[in-house]
Amino acid sequence: MRLRFVDKQWQQGQRMVIYGAVFLIMTLLILYSSNSSNELYSPFRDKDFHHAVKHTNLKKWAGKEGYLPVYGNKSMTLHCHRCALVTSSSHVLGTQAGEEIDRTECVIRMNDAPTSGYESDVGNRTSVRIVAHSSVFRVVRKPAEFLNRSESPAIIFWGPSSKIGRDAKGTLYRLIHRVSMTFSNLAFFVVSPSKMLKFDTLFQKETGQDRKKSQSWLSTGWFTMVIAIEMCDNIKVYGMVPPSHCGKHPQPKRMPYHYYKPRGPDECITYLQNERGRRGSHHRFITEKQVFARWAKMYNITYTNPTW
Repeated sequence: MRLRFVDKQWQQGQRMVIYGAVFLIMTLLILYSSNSSNELYSPFRDKDFHHAVKHTNLKKWAGKEGYLPVYGNKSMTLHCHRCALVTSSSHVLGTQAGEEIDRTECVIRMNDAPTSGYESDVGNRTSVRIVAHSSVFRVVRKPAEFLNRSESPAIIFWGPSSKIGRDAKGTLYRLIHRVSMTFSNLAFFVVSPSKMLKFDTLFQKETGQDRKKSQSWLSTGWFTMVIAIEMCDNIKVYGMVPPSHCGKHPQPKRMPYHYYKPRGPDECITYLQNERGRRGSHHRFITEKQVFARWAKMYNITYTNPTW
């Protein structure tokens, strides 16, 4: 009986050793995978860009035919000498830049960023608003803020054709079409499927990363910056932080991601989590900003609040 007991103990010990070895190997694999993913999705360094990118002349790349009117036969022909691109970042708060923004020839805004109640910092005029498919409902449910304006701005919707394409005939497209018929003073456009592919190709050329393979979603900021370059000779960007901002030591103070959502998520946490995210698709905000920094020298772009 004693021999059997010792033999049983020895077998149990062997199993424990095997389990321990398997656990160790799995842990190492997870760590390796994590490190590899962080390296893949970490912001590109300048030297990486020089080897990876193929520069695109966005003035020649631009194609106004890529913006399809939702209702009627309007065309996207807006051209401005000077533009103010107002971000949704809380860095615009307290800047008192509203009057300067409103004096600018064309003012570009994103998604459902409001002006009411924030006029002293972000101004009140809107010439073009770029809206992601995920923000359509938030925009159209507040017509007094976004649609009933004396100025006649253009509103450009971007998203997968399955969501907002003419052939989709889904809820979003029907909603956009109905709103465009109701507010005929506004010019509503959707980015064409071929133009959407060009935005993807541009991201790959400028970063060396395939958007889909790297599990990335382009941000509204990416679309807005490219559209601004297409239509503007000079661009002043308000509230966008530089690509190195969230990597500072000590960490920057907490700032809400959106200026109109003071209790919303922290900006830097949002940027870093998206940049390093491995499961599911994420925006690569910091990588995009590294591209924007390079574009500044090519397309007369200046950044303020903060200054780059």
